[in-house]
Amino acid sequence: MTTSAPIRSPCPPGACICGRDPLLETPGADVRILFLTRQEEKRLLDRLENLQSLADLERLQVRMFDQLGIRLELVPSFNEVRTMRGIGIQIEELPGLCRKTRAAIPAAIRRSLEKRPEIAYELLNANDLLRDA
Repeated sequence: MTTSAPIRSPCPPGACICGRDPLLETPGADVRILFLTRQEEKRLLDRLENLQSLADLERLQVRMFDQLGIRLELVPSFNEVRTMRGIGIQIEELPGLCRKTRAAIPAAIRRSLEKRPEIAYELLNANDLLRDA
């Protein structure tokens, strides 16, 4: 008897356009994102809110891609970064990723950057925005 991993329950009809059902029906499709259940999503968001360093964030980016297929990119604005809103957090389009999750991940990262601004400074420095400061 084989036990499969639990997959995310479907969103209410009309509430989301994640494409969960077509993804399940497509043979050979990458369904890793569906292993992000609501409970696992809460754990991920909690982990993203409590980052300790830029290296911690980078490790989570790699793990999110390896385990779920979520490609996350953090890009500072070309103009000025006065607040955490100046740091662009983009998630690549991914079938099966709920729109609420797509919005919750950047929000959790921003909350973490606001709690620990040194991570934002490291991110800006890694992109040479603070080289003259």
